[in-house]
Amino acid sequence: MVEFRVNGEDVAFDGDADTPLLWILRDHFSLTGTKFGCGTGQCGACTVHVDGAAQRSCLVAAATLDGRSITTIEGLAPDGENLHPVQAAWLEFDVPQCGYCQAGQIMAVVDLLRQVPNPTDADIDARLSNICRCGTYVRIRQAIHRAAELLAAGGDDATR
Repeated sequence: MVEFRVNGEDVAFDGDADTPLLWILRDHFSLTGTKFGCGTGQCGACTVHVDGAAQRSCLVAAATLDGRSITTIEGLAPDGENLHPVQAAWLEFDVPQCGYCQAGQIMAVVDLLRQVPNPTDADIDARLSNICRCGTYVRIRQAIHRAAELLAAGGDDATR
């Protein structure tokens, strides 16, 4: 059995040690905001935070979770009203088209802004590899810059 935290709550998983975190979140804890995209860590649709850092949850085995802290897209705005600045910027710039990849995109961007509070376009290109099959990259970039402004103005600390 592994014991860890998900969105601030203590949880346990007593399944196969090789089970990917993606399936633990979706099938065992009903946190379906984390999406299955490719299953090989290439697309980023399943991005969550593990101990504050963006990780592709399809590649994180249950055996590695003991004592760790996981944040999913549901954990960024747990009350559903006070959005994280990245989420607010996503809405402001109408980023999602189909929306499937957006939870992973948002989680990756929150980590990017934690590391690089005012990223240049080159920083964004170098540090984000999540795929958007709808091609909303222009709006994603605009939203990242807006979220950086919101965070700089004291909207949040980008570490939730």
